Amino acid sequence: MSTLNLGILAHVDAGKTSLTERLLFTAGVIDEIGSVDDGSTQTDSLTLERQRGITIKSAVVSFVVDHTTVNLIDTPGHPDFIAEVERVLGVLDGAVLVVSAVEGVQAQTRVLMRTLRRLRIPTLIFVNKIDRTGARYEQVLRGISEKLSPSLIAMGTATGLGTRDALPVPYGAGDAAFISGLAELLADHDDALLAAYVDDEKALPYHRLREELAVQTGRALVHPVYFGSAITGAGVDALITGIRELLPRAGGDPQGPVSGTVFKVERGPAGEKVAYVRMFSGTVRTRDLLRFHRPPESDTPSDPTGDSTGDAAGEPTAEPMAGPTGEPTAGPTGDTASATAKQARDKEDKVTAISVFDRGSAVRSASVSAGRIGKLWGLGEIRIGDEIGIARTTPAGRRFFSPPTLETVVVPRRAEDKGALHVALSQLAEQDPLINLRQDRIRQEISVSLYGEVQKEVIQATLLDEFGVDVTFRETTTICVERPAGSGAAVEIMGKDPNPFLATVGLRVDPAPFGAGVEFRLEVELGSMPYAFMKAVEDTVKESLRQGIHGWQVIDCVVTMTHSGYAPRQSHSHGVFDKSMSSTGGDFRHLTPLVLMSALERAGTTVYEPMHRFRLDLPADALGAVLPVLGRLRAVPRTSAVNGSSYLLEGEIPAARVHELELRLPTLTSGEGVLEASFDHYEAVRDTIPARPRTDHDPLNRKQYLLHVVRRV
Repeated sequence: MSTLNLGILAHVDAGKTSLTERLLFTAGVIDEIGSVDDGSTQTDSLTLERQRGITIKSAVVSFVVDHTTVNLIDTPGHPDFIAEVERVLGVLDGAVLVVSAVEGVQAQTRVLMRTLRRLRIPTLIFVNKIDRTGARYEQVLRGISEKLSPSLIAMGTATGLGTRDALPVPYGAGDAAFISGLAELLADHDDALLAAYVDDEKALPYHRLREELAVQTGRALVHPVYFGSAITGAGVDALITGIRELLPRAGGDPQGPVSGTVFKVERGPAGEKVAYVRMFSGTVRTRDLLRFHRPPESDTPSDPTGDSTGDAAGEPTAEPMAGPTGEPTAGPTGDTASATAKQARDKEDKVTAISVFDRGSAVRSASVSAGRIGKLWGLGEIRIGDEIGIARTTPAGRRFFSPPTLETVVVPRRAEDKGALHVALSQLAEQDPLINLRQDRIRQEISVSLYGEVQKEVIQATLLDEFGVDVTFRETTTICVERPAGSGAAVEIMGKDPNPFLATVGLRVDPAPFGAGVEFRLEVELGSMPYAFMKAVEDTVKESLRQGIHGWQVIDCVVTMTHSGYAPRQSHSHGVFDKSMSSTGGDFRHLTPLVLMSALERAGTTVYEPMHRFRLDLPADALGAVLPVLGRLRAVPRTSAVNGSSYLLEGEIPAARVHELELRLPTLTSGEGVLEASFDHYEAVRDTIPARPRTDHDPLNRKQYLLHVVRRV
């Protein structure tokens, strides 16, 4: 039996979860259709999802069509939970994009379709809610063509729009206009078909056009459009036929080398970690010792699960090798540096149990093979984005959407809950790494990153309902970043004041191109000191860069280790190992932040704020009132166009001002203005505006904290 991993995507409230229920009902998986309003759907299983009537976490269910098992992944539609959608996209064979027949193409619809096209994911479009008052056919179809993709073909028309009797009327071989339009669309992407069409339009039989439609849909060149209603079931049979005939099946060799991607992590009833894995090749069996790899794209400066280089006492986890004394060494990078770093990112765990999806729910299985989605138990250190077995050429951990641009401090209402709060947020960070959990060591405060206010409310409710921790939040602020303005270097040598540690560390900070991220390099021989010490420096550099001179994360830089030195394991005569005479991992973890901050201060940093690209559709007579407001909000219109009685403005606006524009727009445009905004790039804070530090950051306090650590040690 073949497999199809199918994603259901939509703007919030377009009817995506209702369509999932209807598909399961039509396929015979459920006997009764659940209701989003009543909280009785299959995929909205979280208490909060049932209460709010929105999807928060992606969920997998399955049904069988002919000889194909369809693993259907229902994804959130609200933009605050776009990270859930992002993790799913890399494991899909095809997608159904749901559009409301009443509201038409909406802001999130455009974002999703742009990404589906960029990733070349075969996509069918389902126009839902044709039974709702205000449902439209021609206008919605035109909007899809103009705003999503011109390469589409309507697979039918609709009658009785806006009534409970609304029905789609499918086109067939006898519809001359449909056949002609289909032939022209397909000929645009196939020269042989074009030549045959030019020679004799009637020489192309319908079955050949249907076959070519499947080929081009599978290559994401064209997008069939279906009309219907998830509530009444109208048009769903035609959609299922399209899924069966037009979308490609999952590939992969079950006998090949193991390769898969983790796209979701959750906790079981006993608190055990459960990983959702899409298999691309090979077979994983219970009791297999499974190697998984953390790609560089998904590495984070600080692991909320508590992974660290050394033990609690500060000892390196690897046995120190014989090496030089504390004199600094410098030289070319060893060829084994990158290989050793890769090995450090590889981990192994034994699979203790497996479930696969079959006719609705997950069932226990002895194995999961290529093309299928499985739930794996036993992988205690697994994280979202990890690749199991052989890494793919294009890892699913890549970023497809913009990062969060907001942050807030989470404060427990009861001081005694501080420890429980960190544990609870660490588990939430396993399920959503983009909340970027971090703790300010100076103020002992916990911060998280956000996409919006709804996400904040969900985090608050989840902490209370699932962990019993009642919290409040500080004011939401915009996340800025810092980039080095130049180059700077610093070194602390063991045995020379003011360095109290048994370690020598020299670092140089250089700017890197935009979007390059953070890279750690060596200008010392890899064998100049134990690898555990090298790793302690690298990990501490990445963690320390989360707060630069102004308190923001430092990005796009190269940090090079220029000097190194350590004291080998020593002891008094006939004695045991003596820490006071020998370097430990703690020496390097304590010294590195001091050296790095000194290098950063010499390099200098520039604060960059996130900028959103906006698209504003408003009545032409409201333009005069809107433009001055855009100016005060530091928005810069780049293009404008007149579209009948409306005016279309596109440009850039600081992320910090988007919410204010959203609040003022209804009054300025009498409720007719439509705003779309999404992150586009970072821009240096203007000279006329102070390069604002983080509101909870005091560089002097940070230095005092580091010096306090030195004195304590």
